[in-house]
Amino acid sequence: MFSIDLTSRIPIYEQIYENIINLIVKGRLAENDQLPSVRAFAKDAGVNPNTVAKAYQELERTGIIYSVPGRGSFISKPDSSVFQGAALNDFDNAVGSCADRGIESRVLAERLNTIYQNHRKGEQL
Repeated sequence: MFSIDLTSRIPIYEQIYENIINLIVKGRLAENDQLPSVRAFAKDAGVNPNTVAKAYQELERTGIIYSVPGRGSFISKPDSSVFQGAALNDFDNAVGSCADRGIESRVLAERLNTIYQNHRKGEQL
């Protein structure tokens, strides 16, 4: 269910955070679905429980999950602004990666326009 790359330069707690957001966006996690406990998640993923707790704390701070004492953590009602922020952050990172590789802004703008127009038409690249 969760994909963690232990060799990535991205901190594990951020990978957990992003994975949960992606699962919500894709509809695999819905409002009021319960997340695994911190200990269970950490054991399954082979990571430190403190790392999972940090990801859960950040998810709760941003309103993506809520906790019920003694019961666990659950998915909150989706807030489009949180997901828009996550999508734009991904976009910013992708544009930065392209710029680092020398791709001109004109090429990026053309590509963005094509992708956007195809998506609105329901087409895939």
